[in-house]
Amino acid sequence: MNRLNRLESIVLLVGAGLMVVGAGLMVVGAAAGVFAVEFAPYVFAMGAVAFALMQFKQTYDGDNVTVKRLRRIMIFSDILFLLSALLMFAGQGNAFGLDLFFYLRYVHNNWVVTLLIAALVQLYVVHRISAELNKEAKKS
Repeated sequence: MNRLNRLESIVLLVGAGLMVVGAGLMVVGAAAGVFAVEFAPYVFAMGAVAFALMQFKQTYDGDNVTVKRLRRIMIFSDILFLLSALLMFAGQGNAFGLDLFFYLRYVHNNWVVTLLIAALVQLYVVHRISAELNKEAKKS
């Protein structure tokens, strides 16, 4: 995998931090009735975009099919992060003008599901890519 430079690594970490803060504001703010819930989707979306862009920037130029497959799975996880941000916006009072039944059944707070799936997939992929790259380095 191509390594990110120092600035890109900082953007990746800040993006991850913003996603955590945005999700935390959404969960804790909703329970406490805090005004910050209105800004949580924006914070999360900025973090998700920064995180996804930096992971899109990382490429793999080798021949290992397993790493290439894991890389595609990582991109799917990044798309799920972005979908979570979109669902956060949609969850704020039916922002897209959907039918109330459809909204309550399929949209309201489903950002949690996509975020959980994305985080678990990301965790798996990062550890598997690291192991595969270490195995590849030991062979050569």
